[in-house]
Amino acid sequence: MQEKMDKTDLKILKLLQSNSKITNLDLSKKIGLSPAPTLERVKKLETLDIINSYHAKVNASKLGLDVRTFILVSLAWAKENAYENFLEKINNITEITECYIVTGDADFLLKIICKDMPAYEKLLFKKLSKIEEIERLKTLMTLSKVKSNAVLPFDYE
Repeated sequence: MQEKMDKTDLKILKLLQSNSKITNLDLSKKIGLSPAPTLERVKKLETLDIINSYHAKVNASKLGLDVRTFILVSLAWAKENAYENFLEKINNITEITECYIVTGDADFLLKIICKDMPAYEKLLFKKLSKIEEIERLKTLMTLSKVKSNAVLPFDYE
């Protein structure tokens, strides 16, 4: 069940998604409350698990991580415990930054970030192709990012 939130809670969520480093004092000024009740509201949103955590958004290219791909994965469902074994194995591969169960031509969509093409090739042939629960892989190579939005599409008004 969704927790009942008022307009002030929604303003807090929007502002924190845009800038999680905002001070409580600045946040309180932007929402029109004093600092103490603002902090109470933020703590409530954290306690209710509406706010899960705070993160630094790191520029991958500045770290030399220039290859971003998506991989469509089809599992060999006939293998015993294919789902569980696959998830256990991919959780140990740091280059896989996200994994989704999908519908359509594949079972999973993996988001991969690597240093360069040799690193991606090594990941593909030395790690992913060794996972026996995988029946088929299809790589979707990204060329550039044209949109990225950290603020969830919600009516905050």
